[in-house]
Formats: sequence, structure tokens, C-alpha cells
Amino acid sequence: MIEYILMIIIVVGAIMAMVQRDLLKAAILTGVPGAAMAFLYQFLLAPDVALTQAIVGSAIIPVFFALAAYKTRRMEEE
Repeated sequence: MIEYILMIIIVVGAIMAMVQRDLLKAAILTGVPGAAMAFLYQFLLAPDVALTQAIVGSAIIPVFFALAAYKTRRMEEE
């Protein structure tokens, strides 16, 4: 049962990241599916994959996306 809840969290988190208009919020929301996937791997007794997913999917990738969004932000014209 818990695996279905985690899969729903993964899908909803990915959809929330895609429909977000602010790029910085979208970059931060990409960590939600990564963290849920890490919990799912841990629940499925794959701790090595879960640790890798937790580091890469919920920490490194959102930070890189946030840095890219921050560097490409332009001044709004009035």
C-alpha cells in the first residue's frame, strides 16, 4: 500500500514541477519526486539505489536546476 502512495507522490510532484510558472520553484519541486523515489527504493529493499537516488535525485539535480534558473533570470521591464 505504501508503494502506491509513494508512486502517487512521485507523479503529483513531477506534475507540480512542470506546471509551475516560477523557474526557481520548479527547480526546487524537482526534488520531491526524487525523495519519494528514494523512499520507494528503500522500501523495496534496494538501499544502494535509494542512497544514490537521494543524493542525486533530491539534492544535486534540484541544486543545479536552481543555479541555472538563477543565472538565466532577467530583469523585468516596466
